[in-house]
Amino acid sequence: MSEHFKNLRGDTAFGAASPQIKRELAVAAALTLIQAKVLNSSSATQLQSELSRLSKYADQIQAALEVE
Repeated sequence: MSEHFKNLRGDTAFGAASPQIKRELAVAAALTLIQAKVLNSSSATQLQSELSRLSKYADQIQAALEVE
């Protein structure tokens, strides 16, 4: 399992992660997913297509991790 998926909330024993740290973790996880998709694609435009969705992917990851 990728290191990007082990602590996506970014919380530590010292407290909750800042919003900036949480966003960085979500973007890193999204980039890992994009990398896997691009490496398994034969399309020459796949990387650009996926990178245009990076923010959306990171938003979805952050939303999925929110605790009510």
